[in-house]
Amino acid sequence: MKRKIVVTIIIIICFVLQSTLFKALAIASISPNLLIIVTSAFGFMRGKKDGLLIGFFSGLLIDLFYGGTLGFYAMIYMYLGYVNGFFRKIFFPEDIKLPIILITASDFICNLLVYFFQFLLRGRFAFPYYMIHIIIPELVYTIMVTVFLYFILLKINQKLEYMEKRSAGKFV
Repeated sequence: MKRKIVVTIIIIICFVLQSTLFKALAIASISPNLLIIVTSAFGFMRGKKDGLLIGFFSGLLIDLFYGGTLGFYAMIYMYLGYVNGFFRKIFFPEDIKLPIILITASDFICNLLVYFFQFLLRGRFAFPYYMIHIIIPELVYTIMVTVFLYFILLKINQKLEYMEKRSAGKFV
């Protein structure tokens, strides 16, 4: 129960930061995608089920406040969290290479899907422009923020796991 409350607070805080502070700190109107970081990180730290659920609720927040189609971002984030969950077995907390690679890939795939479904299918074929002016700058900005946010999320997750193991040990 405590984990659910803490993760909900993390999602809400990252959504508020992404929507307010990082919009104000936007570089060329590009801001980092904190919810991709949260979804991917909890996916490979906790597994497929947690990644799926966190991705769904993160995407649902974006849909409710910014999306035109309800469920579009929820579905994308849900799948990204689920796919990141497959990497739980090869995840080592002290190694930052895998988290950086997975979060980068998740952000890139998310932006490609957004381009495909929201621009390409409506006849807007300016993919090179979209890649150079939207995808790559957001990717770089997200990676820079990942270096800091990942370690915060890792410490929170480790603390929650320690508390869960400690409370489980009391009943045995």
